[in-house]
Amino acid sequence: MPLKEIVRELQGKAANLALRMPIAWVNILAGPPAAVDGRTLDGRTQWFLQLLARSGQQPLHKLSIAEAREDFDAFMLLLGGRPAPVGEIVDRTMPGPAGPMRIRIYRPAGTVARLLPTILYFHGGGWVIGSLEGYDLACRYFCARSGCAIVSVDYRLAPEHKFPAAIDDGIAAYRWLASEATGLGLDAGRIVLAGDSAGGAIAAAAAQELRGEPQPPCLQWLIYPATDLAGDTASQRSCRDGFLLTHADMEWFRGHYLNTPAEIDDPRASPLRATDLTGVAPALVFTAGFDPLRDEGEAYARRLGAAGVKTIHREFETLIHGFIGMRGAIQAAARATDDMVAGLRHELAQLGR
Repeated sequence: MPLKEIVRELQGKAANLALRMPIAWVNILAGPPAAVDGRTLDGRTQWFLQLLARSGQQPLHKLSIAEAREDFDAFMLLLGGRPAPVGEIVDRTMPGPAGPMRIRIYRPAGTVARLLPTILYFHGGGWVIGSLEGYDLACRYFCARSGCAIVSVDYRLAPEHKFPAAIDDGIAAYRWLASEATGLGLDAGRIVLAGDSAGGAIAAAAAQELRGEPQPPCLQWLIYPATDLAGDTASQRSCRDGFLLTHADMEWFRGHYLNTPAEIDDPRASPLRATDLTGVAPALVFTAGFDPLRDEGEAYARRLGAAGVKTIHREFETLIHGFIGMRGAIQAAARATDDMVAGLRHELAQLGR
């Protein structure tokens, strides 16, 4: 094993041990609770951020693209918990706008349904980082706990493939899945468009484009989605630094993703800027209290509701951006992820009635 991987593994084990200390110790070590906009940060999350700051880890925006991708995937695997048991995992390709595109299909264990409901999942990472491998633990968990098949999409990343490549891939993935679902043992009438962060933006933009399809998506599952690349909200200012995703990181992502600043106004890049949201799929929108993207996610939920779209929004006010990748180390993140999956299961059950 290369030295860098050994060091990273040891750091991950040390961090996990530190995060599992009794909460009374954590509260003493972490100091006075951090508060922003009337919200109080979860104690273990605060301790995690302090451990990260002391580790000497370089900020994301100061890394090369290759380093950022490697570190992000390692972070997701170190803190994501034990692999949830699933029935089957298959890697394959599907035809994409620029050639074959990798997907990974997860099927739950012990299912008896002939055609499974399916979550078409787009990973986070600012359209620049993230991968099927980095999100493997998250997708295993979603599959095991939801009872749905998961189709995880390896969409094209910037800066090699700038806007709108990721959106084009997301739309193509849905259309392919809807046409091929029955042959794969999946239910074309119960396909959920889902993703976190940048992946949530892809899912939201795709839902807008697909609302007129013969077989549209049945639901959107948006986890702290990026919905407005202008970045001009109160939470973008109050959570600018110190809560994992920083303003400098977002500028780094945006600079790599967009061809020109004028593309910020394009609803495919900023779903919140769409003039008409009527007729899009019902939505579950989840946000985090200590997240620069908090307000734009909430604003998108409001816009959907105002357009007559059934929308449920919930804020996990004590957590930070990226918490689904921390469920193995931070108890509040695990509880929040459990709650999100329970909400999804409930809505899918309602659709089946």
